[in-house]
Amino acid sequence: MSEVADDTTIDETEHDTDEKEMTFLDHLEELRWRIVKAVLGLLVAVIGCSLFAEWIVNDVVLRPSRIIQPPLHLINTVPYGQITFYMSVVIVAGLIISSPWILYQLWKFVEPGLREKEKKYISGIVVSTTFCFLSGVAFAYFIMLPYMLQFFATFGSSGIQNMIAVTEYMSFVLQLVLLSGLIFELPMVAYFLARFGIMTPAFMRHYRRHAFVVILIIAAVVTPTTDPITMSVFSIPMVLLYEISIWVAGIASRKRAAIHAEQE
Repeated sequence: MSEVADDTTIDETEHDTDEKEMTFLDHLEELRWRIVKAVLGLLVAVIGCSLFAEWIVNDVVLRPSRIIQPPLHLINTVPYGQITFYMSVVIVAGLIISSPWILYQLWKFVEPGLREKEKKYISGIVVSTTFCFLSGVAFAYFIMLPYMLQFFATFGSSGIQNMIAVTEYMSFVLQLVLLSGLIFELPMVAYFLARFGIMTPAFMRHYRRHAFVVILIIAAVVTPTTDPITMSVFSIPMVLLYEISIWVAGIASRKRAAIHAEQE
């Protein structure tokens, strides 16, 4: 009887291991298809943007370099420079346009691990994440980029003419826009850190003054001038983001506490 029981225990253990392995493989398969769908969405967006590449390049990407005084003179320094420039523009434009679809695929992959009550918030999370990212992109393009290009165009000796390589210009624009988009995701990051109990609103309130000092230092470093008006243009949105993050973290903490209360 003991041997039979042992065999049964071994079979059950092997069965549980197979189930866990199947579950793990199922997750890998789900991840693979989500990545495929996200990449396909990106390709569709890139192909669509390529049809309007001339307009995107001249009226969107190069526009900030023309509206400042004096205008920046962009030059091509390598044979493949303009090809690289156009390809970068089309890919980045496609990435920005397809960002809602990519974020949706990400959250659909996470969805099976959520509770039933949490699954209904997926669409709202996708919309909020996309809104934060696109707000950061818009802030960088319409505010930060003109200010910084204006500073670069007027800084230094008047005897030196600024002639910027088009690939360097695109690299600068790309870094600024994407970095700003990621920074504007701060409220969503605070939400999930608070939801998992890693950060609390009380912690963020306690270090509010420290955060504001860091924001002012960052504003002083990245702004073209140190006058209060220019610094305010950059620091006020960051302060608002921090305050919004505290509020969002409070919502996440209350939901976390309610779930724990239900489980008890």
